[in-house]
Amino acid sequence: MNRIFLAIGIAVIAVLVASSSLFIVDQRKVAVIKTFGEIKSVITEPGLNFNWPLVQTVSMLDKRIQTLDNPTPGPIFTAEKKSLVIDWLVKWRINDARQFIRNNSGEQRNLEIRLAAVTQATFNEEITKHTVRGVLSDERARIMSNVKDRLEVESKSFGIDIIDVRIKRVDFVPEVTSSVYNRMKAERSQVANLARSEGGAIKEKISADADRQVAVILSEAQLEAQKTKGDADGQATQIYGEAFGRDPKFAQFYRNLEAYRASFNKKSDVVVVDSSSDFFKAMRGSGTPAGGAADAPAAKKH
Repeated sequence: MNRIFLAIGIAVIAVLVASSSLFIVDQRKVAVIKTFGEIKSVITEPGLNFNWPLVQTVSMLDKRIQTLDNPTPGPIFTAEKKSLVIDWLVKWRINDARQFIRNNSGEQRNLEIRLAAVTQATFNEEITKHTVRGVLSDERARIMSNVKDRLEVESKSFGIDIIDVRIKRVDFVPEVTSSVYNRMKAERSQVANLARSEGGAIKEKISADADRQVAVILSEAQLEAQKTKGDADGQATQIYGEAFGRDPKFAQFYRNLEAYRASFNKKSDVVVVDSSSDFFKAMRGSGTPAGGAADAPAAKKH
């Protein structure tokens, strides 16, 4: 029985020792084995590995590409003493695990603090060589390339590779931004006023041309109407003359009727005439103004 318990105890101890001495290296990690705090070996290949428990410790480092964003974007002066706020990022990756642990105590946070300070100082030095226009447009790529080259030299002792450096955003400081916006607003207002002025001038020109064309059309229409009316009056006079010439008495009678019609425009019109006047005689049918007594029977008969 004692032998059985002893065998079980030995098996349990063996399992515990095996579980504490075996470890798996993930393909995304780098394993650093330390013996009494001193780096003994670095394992970069994934798989199952062994270490001595209680004597050795294993630290895992991420070997993927990491991103460091600018923790505190601050103003930087350009060559013409203009203040810009540069927001940047750095892509980096561990290339020497031993160097990384020695210089950063194995802590990524320590590395990021040091790298951020070096990057900000490099940007400060580089931006002062360029103008605002260069930073915003044509020299931006060269600035990022120069900063990357400088960081590759400065970060050799960090145990990392600098993969890329990018400027994410460039802004003016709030005071300058406000003045820039005000200037842009004033310029846009000036352009808008100029456009309105030009539009008003074009409108006046179009209106003047339209009025002139209307006046010309109306004048030509009136001239044509007067001409047509004159021709019509001439034809009417000719026709009247020919008709009245055939029967002068009828013509005189027709004129009297037209005069009477013009005299009575409304039902309420009142005409006061002498009973012996030609007008009254014509209304009674006793004769016509031009025909006299001899003509009265004929008019009455008619």
